[in-house]
Amino acid sequence: MRVMANPRLGGQRQQRHYGITSPISLAHPKEIDHIYTQKLLDAMKTFGVFEDEEELNHRLVVLGKLNNLVREWISSMEDKSSSPPPEPIVGKIFTFGSYRLGVHTKGADIDAICVAPRHVKRNEFFQSFFERLKHQDGIRNLRAVEDAFVPVIKFELFGIEIDLVFARIPIHTISDNLDLRDDSRLRTLDIRCIRSLNGCRVTDEILHLVPNTETFRLTLRAIKLWAKRRGIYSNVLGFLGGVSWAMLVARTCQLYPNAAASTLVHKFFLVFSKWEWPNPVLLKQPEDGNLNLPIWDPRVHLSDRYHLMPIITPVYPQQNSTFNVSTSTRTIMVEEFKQGLTVTDEILQGKSDWSKLFEPPNFFQKYRHYIVLTASASTEENHLEWVGLVESKIRVLVGNLERNEFIILAHVNPQSFPGNKEHHKDNNYVSMWFLGIIFRRVENAESVNIDLTYDIQSFTDTVYRQANNINMLKEGMKIEATHVKKKQLHYYLPPDILQKKKKQSLSDVSQSLGGLQSKRPSLDGKSLDSSRDTDNGTPFNSPVSLVRPSKPDSRPGGEAERSSAEPGAAVTEKKPPSAPPAHGLSIPVIGAKADSTVKAASPPAVCTIPTVVGRNVVPRVPAPHNPAQGQPHLNGLSNMTKSITPQTSLSPSVDGPSTKLKDAEEKLLHIESTFKDPRAAENRKRKAVRLPSKELPDSSSPVPAKSIRVVKNSIRLTLNR
Repeated sequence: MRVMANPRLGGQRQQRHYGITSPISLAHPKEIDHIYTQKLLDAMKTFGVFEDEEELNHRLVVLGKLNNLVREWISSMEDKSSSPPPEPIVGKIFTFGSYRLGVHTKGADIDAICVAPRHVKRNEFFQSFFERLKHQDGIRNLRAVEDAFVPVIKFELFGIEIDLVFARIPIHTISDNLDLRDDSRLRTLDIRCIRSLNGCRVTDEILHLVPNTETFRLTLRAIKLWAKRRGIYSNVLGFLGGVSWAMLVARTCQLYPNAAASTLVHKFFLVFSKWEWPNPVLLKQPEDGNLNLPIWDPRVHLSDRYHLMPIITPVYPQQNSTFNVSTSTRTIMVEEFKQGLTVTDEILQGKSDWSKLFEPPNFFQKYRHYIVLTASASTEENHLEWVGLVESKIRVLVGNLERNEFIILAHVNPQSFPGNKEHHKDNNYVSMWFLGIIFRRVENAESVNIDLTYDIQSFTDTVYRQANNINMLKEGMKIEATHVKKKQLHYYLPPDILQKKKKQSLSDVSQSLGGLQSKRPSLDGKSLDSSRDTDNGTPFNSPVSLVRPSKPDSRPGGEAERSSAEPGAAVTEKKPPSAPPAHGLSIPVIGAKADSTVKAASPPAVCTIPTVVGRNVVPRVPAPHNPAQGQPHLNGLSNMTKSITPQTSLSPSVDGPSTKLKDAEEKLLHIESTFKDPRAAENRKRKAVRLPSKELPDSSSPVPAKSIRVVKNSIRLTLNR
């Protein structure tokens, strides 16, 4: 950060310069901005995002008890390698995440790290400290996840959920004023301790890089509430997690350092609806800690060039917090940014109020086709473990579907739902996830067969293999995948979840899909589902309809009206009209009772471009980048070699900013890119290659047989003109 003089004040007043570029505007809020901020605050209160004084004090008491437990445990660990210390040996609890940022909500968990001196070993944390927790009053649901990417102990302490990680640093005792932001603390640490410290270091650095922490916190609360309500808050499913949203808001605060929270919310949507991904979002210039640790740098690391929406952590070693983002999830989020800009424009013009920004979409009225993914287990304990593993791998399924040449978009709903136990009589504990699918329109073909068997089976094999590798797989754990049409969702969900919202006009829907359909070329470049790809609660328009073989599909009036605007296409489905769709089209994977095993259909030759699942999504047939579309090349290479000229002007603000300010915003938003890839032109000519996965088991590992059968059925759709 730098100090800048204000030339209009003769250099007498100086303001710090935050971020890697100059701010877009130094304007201070007007009275109307404070009024809109108060209205925003009032609207957020209705959603219960703020804790009252009693709840805040309870958290402080719980953290105090946990800190005392840690100090007592570390004091009991003798350091036999040195002489008696001149001062007591103590450890300390540091918080990070939403609680440390000051934006936690009611009932939220607390992320914390136990920092111990050099003589305390990691295995002692997961053994002796874990045993100590077992005998403490107020502890519930205690479990250790020692083999996780960041090893953690999870538990509830007097009703507060806590995720506790561990790190030891090379000092004799942990003082109360220890600054973990100091890079020298990382020397001689193993990679697990560095990963554990990273959360706390990133959180503290974000707070040091924003001009006004209170304004930042209120803005971040609003954006997090919006993201959760719109169904795009989930790092594990390929959207953004808490730290990524925090960094986007922090960057907005840097660009408008004096703005009020209501203005910052509007500017947030303005900035990131225009952002030219995959240009990275950076809060400060990356620094080299000279510790030989791997950092995000597409100039050096091939895999970093395939990240679609990089948001880079501001501390060494710098990492991309959004490597899970896929083509579909980025498309959905960008459209949500645009929708948020439209809504906040209306709010700041007095045409609407803040409650409209937080209106949830109706995911189940948006698409014509869905995949229902079901995970079930025979006991509650097994179900909790199984659901966690399946959910963490759903992005693998999304990646598989994205690489199918007939699929434009695969949209997973982050919310899981309890399953119908009548359909799973062997298991009492069932969870379901729903994925909306947009198919591509195929012209000049009488019929096209779409086989999803391989895409889904490779996903279930991945989950099965992972469960076996970590010794989680138990009898009764099952995965089932089912293709259903929108009108069949009532077999799975209650009516109050499926109720429709006001429909959007076909013209609006078609306009919103303009950028999406350039994602991957089809036989004629058109989409099978001419439907809006964003999570805004409007129904999708699709030429694909499930019909009975013996009679045409009877549609409600709205569906018939939409179908009249589309070329007719039908998906034949072989099952009795009265049978629930779960029977006949599902893939029971684990624990099935069938006696025969059918091999999964091999993928067609045209559908075998390998990628790193969940990290880089490469289209089946590379599409030439069209600058007029305003969308970066999907493999993340083209934008690293050139600056991109904006195609659309920024939306006018309420107070009518000057043309000079608009030009400054446009220029900054489209040229802010630090990393340029000197080999990008060469790499664009190469075919996609499979990159080594950092977290999935080797695909060559055999799928375990044991005594549990793997039954592979097929999900095949026939699309007719």
